[in-house]
Amino acid sequence: METKTSKCKEIRIPGPDHPITISPAEGRVRVTVAGKIVAESTRTLRLEEKGYPPVYYLPRDDAEMSLLVRTKHYTYCPYKGDCAYYSIPIGGSKSENAVWTYEEPHDAVANIKEYLAFYPLRVDAIELDTSPPG
Repeated sequence: METKTSKCKEIRIPGPDHPITISPAEGRVRVTVAGKIVAESTRTLRLEEKGYPPVYYLPRDDAEMSLLVRTKHYTYCPYKGDCAYYSIPIGGSKSENAVWTYEEPHDAVANIKEYLAFYPLRVDAIELDTSPPG
């Protein structure tokens, strides 16, 4: 594992001891809250990281951004970078900080820039439909 430091924050590069893979998700992914589609895309990325369940990242262009409200919550991941959050008010308190995004991700995971991920327990459903169109 290679480690660098930037602005006093540790940066770690994914490797054999902590692999991260990003690949296109097959089919359509739909995220719903309170009966509304918050995001739906056939351009979803699936990120797999050692020690965590796979996460779907949907392009912001395929999200109903008017349903999201930026919060002041913030975290940092040494493998991915600074992380910002959104709540989904129509989901009530359950959907606070339900969405996260890496707006300037580290180079190793640059593909997820401008993509959104959703906590499964803070939305009503994250559905993957792999049936052929039509």
